[in-house]
This record gives sequence, structure tokens and C-alpha cells, in this order.
Amino acid sequence: MVVGIPREIMHGEGRVAAIPETVAKLKADGYEVLVEKNAGAEAFFADADYAAAGAEMVADAQELYDRSDIILKVKEPLFNEEKGKHEVDMMHAGQYLITFIHPASPVNHEMVKKMAANGIISLTLDGVPRISRAQNLDALTSMSTCAGYKGILMAASDLTKFIPMTMCAVGMIKPCNVLVIGTGVAGLQALATAKRLGGVIYAADIRPAAAENAQSLGAKIVDTGIPAEAAIAPGGYANALSEEMILKEREALKDVVKDMDIIFCSALVPSKLAPVLITEEMVKSMKPGSVIVDISIDQGGNCEITDPGKTAVKHGVTIEGIKNIPGMLPTSSTWMFAHNIYNLVKYLTKDGAISLDMNDEIVQGTLTTIDGKLVHKGALEAMNK
Repeated sequence: MVVGIPREIMHGEGRVAAIPETVAKLKADGYEVLVEKNAGAEAFFADADYAAAGAEMVADAQELYDRSDIILKVKEPLFNEEKGKHEVDMMHAGQYLITFIHPASPVNHEMVKKMAANGIISLTLDGVPRISRAQNLDALTSMSTCAGYKGILMAASDLTKFIPMTMCAVGMIKPCNVLVIGTGVAGLQALATAKRLGGVIYAADIRPAAAENAQSLGAKIVDTGIPAEAAIAPGGYANALSEEMILKEREALKDVVKDMDIIFCSALVPSKLAPVLITEEMVKSMKPGSVIVDISIDQGGNCEITDPGKTAVKHGVTIEGIKNIPGMLPTSSTWMFAHNIYNLVKYLTKDGAISLDMNDEIVQGTLTTIDGKLVHKGALEAMNK
């Protein structure tokens, strides 16, 4: 089978789905590997190194799609302006696609329907279950580490004042208050980074264990008032809450939000729309010059007025809706991602080809389209709301 590694076309995306080290591993496993020229350039992985690892370098993206049995990507299929066509239309029936698809996000609904109609077999990396045997496949955790770190640095750059307490000849400037909503991998990294920068850190998470992890970093915990039995889903993830409980969580956050200088939003429910926890009215209550970084935007966003893929100032608050924050750390994030996706391909490989066991928990969590149908539960639920 032939594995194709296209150059990512999202604006500002510097990552790539393979590095020379993982190309060599794919070759050793019996795959042929095609890499689009300059695919790794922005992450500083050179074409010559891919070729030395055994890849065939391909200049034309359409040729790569035509010749490949499996496409490994970082981001969901997008419109390729250079080719004048959507990447879904560059693929063919029976071809495997493994990438972050975020099929539950409304902006991707038409795209995943089209993939199904075109006969593409797609697996989404955001559906990898958080179980022990899937740890080395979990690209979402890897990218969350990057997003937590870089997201706080973005907030620091947007902010119009110092984050740490600062003494000067005319007095003392108080440190900034930083609230992290959702203290999973990204949230904990954000808290640690904000603390290193000198901020006073606060955290909110409906899961008691996640809140305890945040507290261990020195965060002041915001009690959401959500009972543990309603908060925790299998695998330790956050559970999807009823509208009544989401309203309760918003009320708990309401009085805290107005005193924050930075809010980092990373509350997610696997394979479902992200809960809206910061309303427009809550944004209006914040101090002018404050910043919200909403890294949950790929799944709809935690802030009601985040613009997907954009940075906007609304009611005097800068709201970051950038969708590819890990792509802003392309060397480190590519190294992590390339190993995750290689490990998944190896896991799915039987006798030199991809083989999907429909009873396997990892396949069930990631499979998005197959046999002309959309099968992803989270996407189907989101479309039927």
C-alpha cells in the first residue's frame, strides 16, 4: 500500500504528518511513501532528509492523492486554492484518510457528508479513546500540550499590561488574574505556563480529579457546583451536561469572569460540540483590554462569540479563535504528531495493509465515514440537534 503525505494548506499551518524518522519506519513496515515537496519545510524537515529516509518526493498534490491508498494529514480537508478544488474532491473512493477531522463541529458537517458520498474511509484523531493501550496514538493529548503552552504566550502578547507583579519607581503593578476553564492536558499546561509568567491562576473543571490536579499547581479553584456523578464520562473525560447544568456552571463562572485579565478556554467533551460556558453578556462584564483564548473552537468553542479561525476584539476584549495553535510550534508539534499518527497506522496494519476491526474501541472512536455512510456518533448527534 502507498501512504501519501501532502503539504498542509491551511494558512499558517506549519506542521506535517510525517518526519523522516517515521517515513523510515513506514518503509520498514512495507509501505511505499510519497511526500509532497516542501511538506516539512515550515517545521524544518528538509526534502533531502525525507528522500534519504526512502520517500518519493512528489511535486503535484493531485498526483500524490491519485497514487496513494492512505492519506495522512494534520488538518481536516480544505479547499485547495492552488488547485481550485476541495481536498475531498482530490481523493478517491476506497482511500483511507487519517487526520483531525472534528466531525461534530458544524463548520465540518458538509465536508464529512461529502467524504461519505465520495466513498472515502476516514478516521479522526480527535476520537482516539483515552485508554492505556492508546496512549502513544493520542495526538489530541500531544497537540493539547502545545496549545496550552502557546495559547498563554499568545494571550501575553495580546495583553496590554504586565502579567507578573512589577515594581517600579512609582509603585507596584498588580499581577494579572488568569482563569483556565477545563483543566485537562491543555489546561494544566496553560496553568503552569501562566504561573511561570507570574500570573495569579484560577481554574474551573467539573471533574473533581481535574480540579485537584489544577490545585496542585497552585490554582485557586472555582466551584462549578456540578455533582461528580454527572460530570465524569468513561475514561475520565468530561461528560456532556444537560442545558440546566450548563446554566448552573455559567452562573458559577459569572462572578469570577469579570475579574479576569486572561481566560483560557479548553473545556471539551470528546466527539461532541464544546459547551458554551462564556456568554456574550459575560464578555461584556470583563475589563477592556482583557483576553480570551478559546482553543476549543475546533469543536464549536466555549465562548459564545468566538470567531472560528480569527482574532477579534469584541466589547473591548481580544478573543483568539485561532484553530491551529499547535501549528505555531511546528517543529515540536510535528515531532509529536508524526509519532502519534505512525503508531496509529501501525496499530491498524495487518499483513501489510489497513484492517479495521469494528469491535475495537479505538476503531469505533475514530471511524468517521465508511461504505458511503457517516458513522461518527458525535457528528450524527450534532447534526440532529
